[in-house]
Amino acid sequence: MLIDMILSRENLIEALKRVERNKGSHGIDGMSVKSLRRHLYENWDSLCHSLRTGTYEPNPVRRIEIPKPNGGVRLLGIPTVTDRFIQQAIAQVLTPLFDPTFSEHSYGFRPKRRGHDAVRKAKGYISEGYRWVIDMDLEKFFDKVNHDKLMGILANRVQDRLVLKLIRRYLQSGIMINGVVNEAEEGTPQGG
Repeated sequence: MLIDMILSRENLIEALKRVERNKGSHGIDGMSVKSLRRHLYENWDSLCHSLRTGTYEPNPVRRIEIPKPNGGVRLLGIPTVTDRFIQQAIAQVLTPLFDPTFSEHSYGFRPKRRGHDAVRKAKGYISEGYRWVIDMDLEKFFDKVNHDKLMGILANRVQDRLVLKLIRRYLQSGIMINGVVNEAEEGTPQGG
């Protein structure tokens, strides 16, 4: 089962290292990344049990606004570090399944790809004589993701019902704004 791959020792160690390396801000519980290792050590048995039995309940994300250089704000949802750790463990297993299906010309949020790579590729096209480069960004894309459609796409490649249930719970865990939890009926918070 996929949940066994996600909860494998090697995968979890790598997930912990990545979360610690990325640092980042705290979620709604206020726990810092520095406290994650100890927290996992003290709570691993119950956390693992809840993940294996499908009873784990992710926390709502903490909403923050990041100013954009050209005005406006980008809304981010900051998960608790425990949820960030679990999400990282899931992503490490699912990315090899899904990344090969993405466009060769897509550079956003992909392993071993970044904006600098897109610019380098565009410069290569210019040196080949091309004169047009198109930069596309779907405005508020993450805010409008339909949960049912996304889960349907995932279910085409992921048969483990525990993993699908956990991902759905992450999608629906809600967003805390000024101490009030708002339900999430669509969208995926950027930040987790």
